[in-house]
Amino acid sequence: MRLATIRLDDRTAAVRVDEDAAIELGTDELRDFLSRSEWRSDAVAADGPRHSLDSLDYAPPVPRPDKVICIGLNYRKHIEEMGRELPSHPTLFAKFSGALVGAFDEIQLPKFSDQTDWEAELGVVIGAEVRHASAEEAAAAIAGYTVVNDVSARDFQNRTPQWLQGKTFERSTPVGPWIAVDEGPPGSVACLVDGEVVQQADTSDLVFSPTELVSYISRIITLVPGDLISTGTPGGVGHARNPQRYLVEGNELVTRVEGVGELRNICKGES
Repeated sequence: MRLATIRLDDRTAAVRVDEDAAIELGTDELRDFLSRSEWRSDAVAADGPRHSLDSLDYAPPVPRPDKVICIGLNYRKHIEEMGRELPSHPTLFAKFSGALVGAFDEIQLPKFSDQTDWEAELGVVIGAEVRHASAEEAAAAIAGYTVVNDVSARDFQNRTPQWLQGKTFERSTPVGPWIAVDEGPPGSVACLVDGEVVQQADTSDLVFSPTELVSYISRIITLVPGDLISTGTPGGVGHARNPQRYLVEGNELVTRVEGVGELRNICKGES
């Protein structure tokens, strides 16, 4: 089952994306829908207005999540290429909702950065409030998976030991196109720039699994429906290459997670 938030002429709508149409779920976006105690069965039973698949304009699945929590240094090969040791605990940072764009929206390259980099990632969306979660409770709190590209301004990121300023530029982080619910574990993560594969890895290379991340983060703060966790990027980022390589205006950035979905975004300079 795939759940999304789409843009219509004068509103947004949460939908279930079937093979032949998108069916409205009765709320403006998925954050409100996931707050229902019986959201899974409600999604299956939904029979609202229908929209043709070829006309869908995808917003981020949860356009204004309460929290966007990101994980750094979580793929073994990426940690090795960055010259670091495997962490004993997850590395956490955050984004603000203003950084998020939809699956096929333009990515805004920061005006004052010339080191904007790609980071294909598996996203986890929370579907139930959870605090101090056991492994079983953490697994049950995951609504499903989505696709994220944690586009990063490396020059800003590396100005200080804290990464946030390089990670949350406006309209820089595509998410979507939907949340894949109960569709099996996600497979490989890939990133392409103008058709060239620049990242390719299996999620089995994660140091901390989605369930482990949910459990760990819930010890720090209560996770609520709609929260997004971006689980880290594999090797192949532009900043670690020799010579280094960064995104420029006009690049097409494609991000895929096997069994989940695909983002396709054109990079545009900030005016």
